[in-house]
Amino acid sequence: MNKARIEAFSDGVFAIIITIMVLEIKVPHGAAWSDLCQQYPIFLSYILSFMYVGIYWGNHHHLLHTVKRVTSTIMWANMHLLFWLSLVPFVTGWMGENHFAPHTVATYAIVMILCGTAFSILQIAIKKANPDEGRLGLALAKLRTKAYLSVVGYLIAIALAFVNTVFSGIILLLVAVMWFLPSKAVEEALLEEQND
Repeated sequence: MNKARIEAFSDGVFAIIITIMVLEIKVPHGAAWSDLCQQYPIFLSYILSFMYVGIYWGNHHHLLHTVKRVTSTIMWANMHLLFWLSLVPFVTGWMGENHFAPHTVATYAIVMILCGTAFSILQIAIKKANPDEGRLGLALAKLRTKAYLSVVGYLIAIALAFVNTVFSGIILLLVAVMWFLPSKAVEEALLEEQND
């Protein structure tokens, strides 16, 4: 099977997710700056989610570069990830509309943990179908470690949502920062592979 179809389909889903999120931002009824400022929770939740979806897109794109052979398991693991990511616009809107109420922040973090778990499952499926014990294998192992740390971060964010939503938001932001740049180790291993 050709991985180009998975990449093209996934890119389309990522684009739709971002489009749906921005369409959820309603135009204020008034023309004053104060009317616009009243929507700050919606903008903050949109910025956080845009960042998350962008990070997932970049790391997903990066991860798919490691695929040499596509299997049905990889296809379904990819669909599983896209399913959870497709819920991001809903939880983003709910969290923003309700000014980061504890249940909405916890639900957002739950969706993020499900996205993170799905990303880990995709990594495992790719590793099984494309075994590599060399430098790329070690780089992917580091990526899995980062994925597991993310899941722990999301669990902490869920618990903190009922204590203080600001702390929960900070944890969510820290997990995003951890993934902001795709793994240099994967890039270097792929480059080394191409040069061999």
